[in-house]
Amino acid sequence: MSSIPANPPSEAGQCLETLATPCLVLDRDRMDRNVTRLRGRLAQLGPELRPHLKTCKSPEAARRVMTTAAGPATVSTLKEAEEFAAAGVTDITYAVGITPDKLDRVLALRGAGVDLAVTLDTVVQAQAVAEASRRAGAAIPALIEIDCDGHRSGVLPHDRERLLAIAGALTEAGALRGVLTHAGDSYGARGDAALRACAEGERASAVAAATILREAGYECPVVSVGSTPTAHFAENLDGVTEVRAGVFVFFDLVMAGIGVCAVDDIAVSVLATVIGHQQEKGWILVDAGWMAMSRDRGTSKQTLDQGYGLVCDIDGAPLADLIMVDANQEHGILALRPGSGAVLPDLPIGTRLRILPNHACATGAQHDRYHVLRSDSRDVEAVWPRFGGW
Repeated sequence: MSSIPANPPSEAGQCLETLATPCLVLDRDRMDRNVTRLRGRLAQLGPELRPHLKTCKSPEAARRVMTTAAGPATVSTLKEAEEFAAAGVTDITYAVGITPDKLDRVLALRGAGVDLAVTLDTVVQAQAVAEASRRAGAAIPALIEIDCDGHRSGVLPHDRERLLAIAGALTEAGALRGVLTHAGDSYGARGDAALRACAEGERASAVAAATILREAGYECPVVSVGSTPTAHFAENLDGVTEVRAGVFVFFDLVMAGIGVCAVDDIAVSVLATVIGHQQEKGWILVDAGWMAMSRDRGTSKQTLDQGYGLVCDIDGAPLADLIMVDANQEHGILALRPGSGAVLPDLPIGTRLRILPNHACATGAQHDRYHVLRSDSRDVEAVWPRFGGW
């Protein structure tokens, strides 16, 4: 006899008191407010929003973020491209460096009517894209990644020789769509001035690289920048055509620590249940460990270390200085923040809590669905599936 249980009953229509824990909760009002906020900024600054869907990983969530049902959108895996294409998204940028073995999947998506552009930063990649384009008899569009801050990959913005070599190899059969950069160092910036400087450095680097390519005779229609911190602190986006950002949809404790959002803006949380106490140690145990929260400790280097997550009551209100200080696979250990003068709350066995994550992308990846509710309700109005994989 199979030990695999039958499919559980629908969770839509349940409430936070009855859901099996741990599970992922999404506050739709906060999410919608976050999306509206960034759209409003970009409407004033000019560029379009090409949201990064690596955080959502859900067609239902993505539809509330994209400008249209067809996009535009950004992804970080080809699995994301395939899943969103199956849901009707046809304007997609794959913003991770392409490798030759993945080009057949790119061609399959393009052959199905998806305008999928790839990203690269070497002549070798450009040659592979050109060769695949020749074989297919159709050009694959590509963006050259620019290194605006030394954070990760990309071509230095003023490296004319390398930029032109890549463009030359690519356009033998492929198509140069533009340049793309990501100000990853903005995640370590502190204070409005530093964040504004990151945003300007990102913009200036992308525009400088595009200028070099255009002056050499290459069309460069897209100048793409993107990170959630810079998207919210940019004061000038002249020369930029689009902004990619992802975690802005949900926000998280890292973004709150940087100063991009308030704790009250964080739209995702993990619902957990109190399962025990170690009173002599000042611990409360819950059934959400690192399998539910992830091992991300992104706030550990910030001014306020939030442990593995900030603990809230069932309605999402933070409990004074209560954080998840440690995590085992399925056990979360809650305690007062070191140095706190607060009193450990009395939380009996069975108490439901919501824990805000350090990194929404990492915590979301631990779950296969969102339990969607409104800010003023404990009732689950919808269940939105999530997917994973590459």
